[in-house]
Amino acid sequence: MHYIGCHLTVSKGYLAMAKQALELGGNTAQYFTRNPRGGQAKELDPEDVAAFGDFLKEHAFGTFIAHAPYTINPCAAKPETLEFARNTMADDLSRLEVIGCSYYNFHPGSHVGQGVEAGIEKIAETLNLVLKPEQHTTVLLETMAGKGSEVGGRFEELRAIIDRVELSDHLGVCMDTCHISDGGYDVAGDLDAVLTEFDKVIGLDRLKAMHLNDSMNPVGARKDRHQKLGQGYLGLDCFKRIVNHPALKGLPMVLETPNELPGYAKEIKILREMIEE
Repeated sequence: MHYIGCHLTVSKGYLAMAKQALELGGNTAQYFTRNPRGGQAKELDPEDVAAFGDFLKEHAFGTFIAHAPYTINPCAAKPETLEFARNTMADDLSRLEVIGCSYYNFHPGSHVGQGVEAGIEKIAETLNLVLKPEQHTTVLLETMAGKGSEVGGRFEELRAIIDRVELSDHLGVCMDTCHISDGGYDVAGDLDAVLTEFDKVIGLDRLKAMHLNDSMNPVGARKDRHQKLGQGYLGLDCFKRIVNHPALKGLPMVLETPNELPGYAKEIKILREMIEE
């Protein structure tokens, strides 16, 4: 089964989001757990949450991806910023135990001058504080482009975080095609080599989801500028190889391209037409 979707909003409820995903041709989706720029999460409606779960089962959806807000920095230097990140993540994970049906994806953060090693230690410390043995939600570290002081631009950095987390069985990775290309991994030129390297460093069993984004910049640019499929440096052939790669089959693949809903519907259709059964 191929699970393809795009980034949507839960402003009108979880069931409404799932119905919209289906209308666009998707059978998975990604959504922010709250306003991406921060703020309080909307109170959950138990009836909506239950109907959401039933709808996903009825239409054989893949796992959704709940994305943490951009404002959190799990390795922040300032104590108040770090506390905000940890409180937000803990609250998100508590809510996801009620919602279910979703991975929890987050950007590892920026060390803001503390150094990569210090950033890795703080991210692991954050995860050790928020992860619970009884939780059902898998938390995904997202591969980053390595711009500025971002942590997670290299597979080894994600591995180092995982190795420091006590409940690492609750951790996985979300691979962003734009990010890894900008970070120096030639996903367009040699997908097999990139996946082999990922498997060697992290393990393909940890790869739980994909963000499908073209890039406005060449390999190694460390810029993180998403582009529509086929309009950037990765090209459509890259995405055709991804959706047909046996090692990636069954993963939720979500578009974060600079699109409105009609554009997402078009790109979902393009990806589905690439699939070789």
